[in-house]
Amino acid sequence: MTGIKKIARPRTLLLGLGLGLAAAAPMFAQSGITPAPNRTPKDGGGPYDRLVIRGITVIDGTGAAPIGPMDVVVEQNQIVDVVSVGPPHLPINEKGRPAKGTREIDGTGMYLLPGFVDTHVHYGDAKKAPDAEYVNKLWLASGVTTVRGVPAGPLDWALRERERSAKNEITAPHIYVYQPTFTGDGWKSQAFQTPELGREWVRFIAGKGADGVKFFGGDPDVVAAILDESKKYKLGSLAHLGQESEPRLTAKDATRLGLRTVTHSYGLFESMLKDTTIQDYPADQNYSDEQMRFGQVARNWNKIYSSGSDPWNALIAEWVKAGTVLNPTMVIYSAGRDLERSYTLEWHDKYTLPSLMQYYQPNRENHGSYYYNWTSEDEYAYKRYYRIWEDFLEDFKNAGGHVTTGTDAGFIYQTYGFAYIQELELLREAGFTPLEVIRSATLYGAEELQSPKQTGVDFGIIRPGKRADMVIVDQNPLANLKVLYPTGWMKLNDETGKVERVGGIKYTIKDGIVFDNKQLLADVAAMVAKQKAAIKGPVTLQGVPTTYQAK
Repeated sequence: MTGIKKIARPRTLLLGLGLGLAAAAPMFAQSGITPAPNRTPKDGGGPYDRLVIRGITVIDGTGAAPIGPMDVVVEQNQIVDVVSVGPPHLPINEKGRPAKGTREIDGTGMYLLPGFVDTHVHYGDAKKAPDAEYVNKLWLASGVTTVRGVPAGPLDWALRERERSAKNEITAPHIYVYQPTFTGDGWKSQAFQTPELGREWVRFIAGKGADGVKFFGGDPDVVAAILDESKKYKLGSLAHLGQESEPRLTAKDATRLGLRTVTHSYGLFESMLKDTTIQDYPADQNYSDEQMRFGQVARNWNKIYSSGSDPWNALIAEWVKAGTVLNPTMVIYSAGRDLERSYTLEWHDKYTLPSLMQYYQPNRENHGSYYYNWTSEDEYAYKRYYRIWEDFLEDFKNAGGHVTTGTDAGFIYQTYGFAYIQELELLREAGFTPLEVIRSATLYGAEELQSPKQTGVDFGIIRPGKRADMVIVDQNPLANLKVLYPTGWMKLNDETGKVERVGGIKYTIKDGIVFDNKQLLADVAAMVAKQKAAIKGPVTLQGVPTTYQAK
């Protein structure tokens, strides 16, 4: 996704980077989003001098088999010990256990995972989700303890929130700040179409403290200069390769210039076109018409070299050797396969803000609200497209490539947090084993974010000496990823004959602070109810007049 098409204030676009007005990403000029309030005691306890989690089964994030029962000791924001306390199904030898903690959690029958990493996020804005608190608490309730904003919001705003989160002044995940290639945010009002100005811009954002750059395509010489300069300052790089730039800059082209991460699927299929060198669009194609734009993405499903062909395998081999990371964000386009399922998801009523639901409605001004006349033919194309896309991701992973988990939520009926667990399910659909899914969600995400800084990871793995970012769930996520949804999943209790809700992450631990996920969800539900109560009269959702009932 890029952003809404209403520009809040004039921006000078980097036309040299392929940003036409229709793809301008003015959402990055977000205005009216309220920073997160200061954290209160209600928002989580700790960090503690000594937190001990007793008798839990550990899924460490590396792909290794689960092991338990284990006692895990945390001091302040750091894991200091992970101790086996005996074989399963036998009484624990109390003599070998770590000493008592300031706070103790009985993890018997539960599972401990590293905190999840969402490597593609944006906060909302005044039109969609005006309060950062709403987004932060949905992320944490879904186990997400680190996010990469691409961007999170305006640069100075994002940098401030990053620092507040790092100091645990707010209830929020850790934030990485990637800055898109456009002017503004203190950069001089000058469109740069030369390599020299591209390098100057990189030095500017590096001086501000950004963690990386994001671009949308563009002139290869300018892109090459930005990527080269970024590496000098240990900045990461990620690209959403816009269709208006792909004739000169496919994903293969960009990675050869030094791009680290390819996000979404743009540029991937275009790197493997079979009978043409550019996509063969209909004669009336207009990139500014978003249904045409996104609808045609899926029409590439049968225009590329097939799975297992020499060009297919060669691209995979090239990317694995180069260390390219794929960040597919399959969830954000999944409505294309089944629009009705997406707008009727069970959590919308209680946890999706009315302003978000109204933003999602087909609308030619709201970016991503492009289902003007979505048909069974469109859904057919997307279903076929996903099969090919998922086959590529599976083959890439099996060849040793790293795939990470991102969502781009806040568009197309995808609610923050919930969308993250959907992304995990889509990786499973692609053929990843549950342990591989968890590895993509934890260790691989941490490595993607830390490697440009040329440092080892200090999160994304359960190990002594690592940051205490963790998730506790009382059901086995390897047996059913659905138990990670904040609201859990239904299951028939054969003893009572009643359907119950099981799972739902019990605690999210960030920097040793223990967040009760039921409380986080209750806070989100209260925000949604408050907004509903303020709406007078019916609204139209999916073409049907609807009156909100506050609960």
